[in-house]
Amino acid sequence: MGGTGNFILDFINWLLTFETKDLILAGSAIGIGAAMIAGIGPGIGQGYAAGKAAEAVGKTPENSRQITFVMLLGAAVAETSGILALVIALILLFSNPLITVTGVGLIISASAIGAGLSMIGGIGPAIGQGYAAGKATEAVGKRPNYQSTIVRTMILGQAVAQTTGIYSLIIAIILMFANPFLT
Repeated sequence: MGGTGNFILDFINWLLTFETKDLILAGSAIGIGAAMIAGIGPGIGQGYAAGKAAEAVGKTPENSRQITFVMLLGAAVAETSGILALVIALILLFSNPLITVTGVGLIISASAIGAGLSMIGGIGPAIGQGYAAGKATEAVGKRPNYQSTIVRTMILGQAVAQTTGIYSLIIAIILMFANPFLT
């Protein structure tokens, strides 16, 4: 055997020796794990927002209620990408539509992996939303009288930032429920 091409073909042929359902379940397990990687984004974003809140409260403790409110609101929005990834993981885990699909097991398995991997696209929006929450928290700490204007601007920015996470969700759903690779 020589080269990478033979290894890949040998690997694919080996995969095809498995029962279709087993191959789909294995791909689903990989997809579930991959989807949960998206939790990195909310963790970073929410940590940033919490750090900025702590900093703002340290500078202006008399505004701690307003600062905490903005931080919690912003952090909740930053969690949406993680929630979308969790939804895809739960679908693959408990009501996997791909198990009942007939066709080439390798394509169906790869679709399950792809559905999970697509949710990694939610990392960026969550970090961006957390950054917006942190900066809004910081701004409310400095100018509490402008809280409603600051929160409105933060929410609008976070909504726009969420679009990539929504695109990821759409691709995952298409791969699971309306897969164009299966005819």
